[in-house]
Amino acid sequence: MGERAAKEALYAEFAAVGKVLGNPKRLELLDLLAQGPRSVEDLANAAAVGMSTCSTHLQSLREAGLVDPRREGKRIYYSLAGDDVAGLWEHLRRVAQAHRPHTEVARRAYLGPGDTEAVDTEELLRRLDVGDVVVLDVRPDVEYAGGHLPGALHVPLEELSDRLAELPRDREIVAYCRGQYCVLAHDAVRLLNAEGRRARRAADGVLEWRVAGLLVDTGAA
Repeated sequence: MGERAAKEALYAEFAAVGKVLGNPKRLELLDLLAQGPRSVEDLANAAAVGMSTCSTHLQSLREAGLVDPRREGKRIYYSLAGDDVAGLWEHLRRVAQAHRPHTEVARRAYLGPGDTEAVDTEELLRRLDVGDVVVLDVRPDVEYAGGHLPGALHVPLEELSDRLAELPRDREIVAYCRGQYCVLAHDAVRLLNAEGRRARRAADGVLEWRVAGLLVDTGAA
């Protein structure tokens, strides 16, 4: 193989990764898998696609080397092939935010009216260590089990209005979810503020914490 052919073969490998990322639904699946391993059924439900479509997307991601499958009985579970894949997804989002003006328009349309006040990760971890804040994970059960901030309480967003009594009134509540482009924490803060609770959201979420190498616990509540 000549030098030119070898170079083109190398770039074809890079292009295979780029090509599989060129589908919004596959990116959503990567975002979900950044929260932890998921079954095909769970992924299909969370991404609002049929089982066969979901399986096809996952197969494409697998062929590109971005996800790994494992079988448990009759169910197949997928996970990211490594934290570097989560880093790739997180970096892609930052590039889009920095260089595609319409990204911010789309972000605001998705995350809702107005921007809720945020707490940066350094402050959040410091206050969690001191114990003067309630850190609240508002993601679904399966995502909390896949990985969560140590010490975080878990109340899925759809249960929050019915479980307010479980949250202390004497401390500020900081809600977090999947990451910077996740709407769940924004909705949780709006609900809590409307109920007279002091609440802000975490500026980052599980995706950013994984990429940064911060400690994330696993296991159900």
